[in-house]
Amino acid sequence: MRKMDIHFTKMHGLGNDFIVLNNLHNEYQLSAEQIALLGHRRFGVGFDQLLSVEAASEPGIDFSYRIFNQDGQEAEHCGNGARCFAKYVIDKGLFDGNTLVVRTVNRVLTLNIRDDGSVTVDMEAPVFTASKIPFIAGSDSKLHSRQLTVSGSPLEIEFCALSVGNPHAVIRVEDLGKTAVKEIGEALGAHPDFPEGCNVGFMQLRDRNTIDLRVYERGAGETLACGTGACAAVVAGCLQGLLDDTVRVKLQGGELSITWLGIDTPILMTGPATTVFEGKIQI
Repeated sequence: MRKMDIHFTKMHGLGNDFIVLNNLHNEYQLSAEQIALLGHRRFGVGFDQLLSVEAASEPGIDFSYRIFNQDGQEAEHCGNGARCFAKYVIDKGLFDGNTLVVRTVNRVLTLNIRDDGSVTVDMEAPVFTASKIPFIAGSDSKLHSRQLTVSGSPLEIEFCALSVGNPHAVIRVEDLGKTAVKEIGEALGAHPDFPEGCNVGFMQLRDRNTIDLRVYERGAGETLACGTGACAAVVAGCLQGLLDDTVRVKLQGGELSITWLGIDTPILMTGPATTVFEGKIQI
């Protein structure tokens, strides 16, 4: 098979790392296997997700924004990636202005570059309808429970299920340091009641305006930060009356600010985006 050069920019949002490709002219048609090779941290470049900048296909949209997980499968959404996407197109001179509109697989996002270099993303409103998450709920309750097998033993887990463009289950825990994030994340993320899998968030409350969060991401495992996971956690906390409408989310890679004013209103996520290096690899 003829090899090709892939020109990329390595970026991260709070340690959630990406390679970004300029695919405005449809230059790269990568298979899932090729993406997985690029994502391998020993045999490729290494990343949590690959972000593809593509031409818009409809009026009012500046770019199409596609996301591929480390396993090569396409994902619906990535909040940290959206901030990096905004910085990339501005830095590369592909867009002139501070506010751009991009389309993902299932959402239209507004990205605003702030004066301090941080990016605010209008993530649209969260979705709670079970069939649209998708989730086989069995009840209309805000909280659901499922029995999992974790390290060979049964464990009952209570969680909030919702979509912020991709499916999430958010679990409140008392001590993140003593929580089996990988084992529970794998078990709940692959539960058959989430037919497309889900991202699993583990939220520890500090006060009504601050939480600690770890997220086990579908197709990537635990990452240093998850923007959609931060949004989902704040919404879950607000629904349970545990949080106010603006919350500092402390992740292993840093902090995000999340604002949500209630049902049918958009989630606003603000945080940094960082360019690491430019590169080229042949695959």
